[in-house]
Amino acid sequence: MNKGLKSYPASVRPYERCEEFGADALSDAELLAVILRTGTKGTDVKSLAINVLNAVGGSLDGLLNSNITELSSIEGIGRVKAIQLICVAQIAKRIWREKNGSKDQIFHVEEAAAYYMQDLRHLETEHVYVLMLDTKMRRIDDYHASIGSVNSSQVPVREIIREALKHNAVNIILIHNHPSGDPVPSEADREISRSLYMACRISGITLADSIIIGDGRYYSLKEEGSLF
Repeated sequence: MNKGLKSYPASVRPYERCEEFGADALSDAELLAVILRTGTKGTDVKSLAINVLNAVGGSLDGLLNSNITELSSIEGIGRVKAIQLICVAQIAKRIWREKNGSKDQIFHVEEAAAYYMQDLRHLETEHVYVLMLDTKMRRIDDYHASIGSVNSSQVPVREIIREALKHNAVNIILIHNHPSGDPVPSEADREISRSLYMACRISGITLADSIIIGDGRYYSLKEEGSLF
């Protein structure tokens, strides 16, 4: 028998608790139980929600970079429930992006790091992005420059310059992640940042910073003083 939320006493049902106390009062598992709605034979919906959390690393953050195949492999999570969870995670990402970056926002290192943090912090391979900015450091566009391996990435300097010129960017910020969670730059990170800096100078573009995203942390080569 599939046990849904109605199988619980009213006092502990997430819907009723949300109405009475607000969504803030719900645990991560209860929030997921609201989305999942029903359990499976032999597993009630709250237990299923806990199983999902455990499978993605023990926290809701793990949903942000899960995919349908991974979620569908969890016992009790079929295609429909996996799609629901993926869509909820995507909503969370878009809310984060809207909150941390707007067309009129002036980007400094903290804002740039926050803008990419949720998208990059849990990825298993390195991704390189370029944030393209106008003269007042307002966002024009983002360019996904490359995808690398678990411990390295290729930074296509020529393509980055071409995209920046195409978008009339005056300033750019180079951003990439370290899947290890440690944002401290390698010598290769420093060298590619220097190469991009020189290419930008020749092209009349300013490389405003090179930022590395870790797990909830970032590293700025400009703040360190080694960018130029």
